[in-house]
Amino acid sequence: MLEPPRLENDCFALPPGVDWTPVDEALTRLRAALSVQVGSEVVALEVAEGRVLARAAVAARSNPPGANSAVDGYGFAHAAQGDGDQTFPLTEGRAAAGAPFPGAVPAGTAIRILTGALLPEGVDTVVLEEDTATDGAAIAFAGRLKPGANCRRAGEDVAAGAEALAPGTRLGPAEMALLAAVGVTEVEVFRPLRVGVLSTGSEIVPSGSTGDPGKTYDANRPMLLALLRDWRIEAVDLGHVVDDREVLRARLDQGADRVDAVLTSGGASAGDEDHVSALLAETGSLADWRIALKPGRPLALGVWGGKPVFGLPGNPVAALVCTMIFARPAFALMGGEGWRVPQGFDVVADFRKSKKPGRREYLRARINAQGHAEVFASEGSGRISGLSWADGLVEIGDGAREISPGDMVRYIPYGSFR
Repeated sequence: MLEPPRLENDCFALPPGVDWTPVDEALTRLRAALSVQVGSEVVALEVAEGRVLARAAVAARSNPPGANSAVDGYGFAHAAQGDGDQTFPLTEGRAAAGAPFPGAVPAGTAIRILTGALLPEGVDTVVLEEDTATDGAAIAFAGRLKPGANCRRAGEDVAAGAEALAPGTRLGPAEMALLAAVGVTEVEVFRPLRVGVLSTGSEIVPSGSTGDPGKTYDANRPMLLALLRDWRIEAVDLGHVVDDREVLRARLDQGADRVDAVLTSGGASAGDEDHVSALLAETGSLADWRIALKPGRPLALGVWGGKPVFGLPGNPVAALVCTMIFARPAFALMGGEGWRVPQGFDVVADFRKSKKPGRREYLRARINAQGHAEVFASEGSGRISGLSWADGLVEIGDGAREISPGDMVRYIPYGSFR
């Protein structure tokens, strides 16, 4: 299969004079800069779970494949009905799922039919068993049924030759069931997107490796690797590098050969030890996006070896929010799903908040027993415990806002980013 082209170094460049970038504008620019970055392959359906369709899946046969009964009951020709109460003599035999009636049902008679059975010739309407009385030789029921009552038409779900699923669809349990039902045995899918995760900083050490309070346990890499796996992205651990530019250069070179994109944490600002930014600047690809966002703000974007690099803040709370808001839709687009906007809901606030204009804010939040959104007690981005306390984010727009209990706010569950 053809492989897509690599990104140009200037793909993330901002126009001259751009300083603070609103979130929506940043997302629009990011979407315009990216494209599908993975090739495709044909695989058997049974091993395609979790993959993304690169080509539409077309039904090999209809579902249902033939007209059949939706209930246990008795089948007959609608035209044979008269007015008022109905009485039909029974034809000998029956129709069952997998055991169709071999002949035609004479006009003016009915036949015993079970759920899922193909409608025999001469039958286009079924009366529910519970609505009939029978002595074994005939049936009686009240009223006149509508034509096609209690019947399923052939192909009423999906017709043979029709598109069962569109390109960009990720195959979950429901999609696997549909494709199996319409006879699809092979699908063309995108190769899973591979994203590398790299921690930087001489102060960062493995969790539990030292009691030195001057060192910081690496929370970002385990968090980001787990997040990528939860998004069904192939997560590649690129490890940790100290503040050494040449070591970082070698690690990025290695990563670019293995992955489709890189997430780094730390070293993305403009300080003496911010080597991620410095190296991306050397390639001429650095775009230092100062986004009007809290928590977060600095997001260094660039290209290394033709692969996009997302330079995240070093703070885990800001790193997670930036990854969800910016990297998630970007990775969906790069992996063939198309740009994905997380689904949010308007819910009642169970908190107070006075917000100044200028930056969009994301508060760690969860839904309480009353169905209202409550937020973590502290907005401090160093309070990592708030990430696990929450089950989503409350998004507050760019303008000023005074929120009181009972007001409506936009809540985005963590699950909407999957």
